[in-house]
Amino acid sequence: MTGRRNSTVITKFILLGFSEFPKLTTVLFSIFLGIYLMTVSWNVGLITLIRIDSHLHTPMYFFLSNLSLLDICYISTTAPRMLSDFFKKHKFISFMGCTMQYFFFSSLGLTECCLLAAMAYDRYAAICNPLLYTAIMSPTLCVQMVAGSCIIGFFGSFIQLCALLQLHFCGPNIINHFFCDLPQLLILSCSDTFYFQVLLSVLTVIFGVASTLVIVISYGYIVATILKITSAEGRSRTFNTCASHLTAVILFFGSGTFVYLYPSSGDSLSQSKLASVLYTIVTPMLNPLIYSLRNKEIKDALNRWKKRISSWCY
Repeated sequence: MTGRRNSTVITKFILLGFSEFPKLTTVLFSIFLGIYLMTVSWNVGLITLIRIDSHLHTPMYFFLSNLSLLDICYISTTAPRMLSDFFKKHKFISFMGCTMQYFFFSSLGLTECCLLAAMAYDRYAAICNPLLYTAIMSPTLCVQMVAGSCIIGFFGSFIQLCALLQLHFCGPNIINHFFCDLPQLLILSCSDTFYFQVLLSVLTVIFGVASTLVIVISYGYIVATILKITSAEGRSRTFNTCASHLTAVILFFGSGTFVYLYPSSGDSLSQSKLASVLYTIVTPMLNPLIYSLRNKEIKDALNRWKKRISSWCY
């Protein structure tokens, strides 16, 4: 910290992480390390399986492989730093390092919002317009939807970064979190954050509400189509094709809503930190399991790969 005109300018922050549980440091480190390694390995495995099996070269699995890659990057913005801080005496992070961590975290989070909406539209096209599905979800459109999600996500985060760099931080510099998240930074700011809050409200409408509307409308049509199916087996089979995506949406948006709409004060800080663990650490690990456990096509691809390996060995 440096003094200037009788005020203090913050040049670095202290991340408390999970320091309120000193006796559980080794246990928490082991758990989070295990989750991180499983997340990376499971998502890499899913991407590889989709890549090598021609039966999975469809729009649905194209989006899924991009979601897996996004989850690897997403968890890597927070987990490595959190793990390294467990055994550090001084858990400092520079102001620029803090803002850049939030920039990449926010960019990937907003991109995932858009990508989940794109995946909902894909399920709508597959279930409600099966005869036109391949024409609607052309390879060009799929690439454009993924690229558009990334561009929109990074642009939305860049706007936040520009606004964040205009704020002044004059103390205290202690962040009660395991990464540099926006609510905690706004609490520490000495500037008037009214216009920043207005900006966040606009971005919330654009990303959160717009993505939710696309998902809700898509599933509204999907449910209406499923109810028209006469056989119970047919309804169940059709619903199973989108149940995994719906579960992932509820996990991501549900935990994110709790963190960013629930007041961050008092005891809620600890609750917010736990909810953050769910959507930043646990959800990226669960996504490949959610999409694989009840997915017959993934299971069939795994069996084909096992047979191929067996034929190579023997």
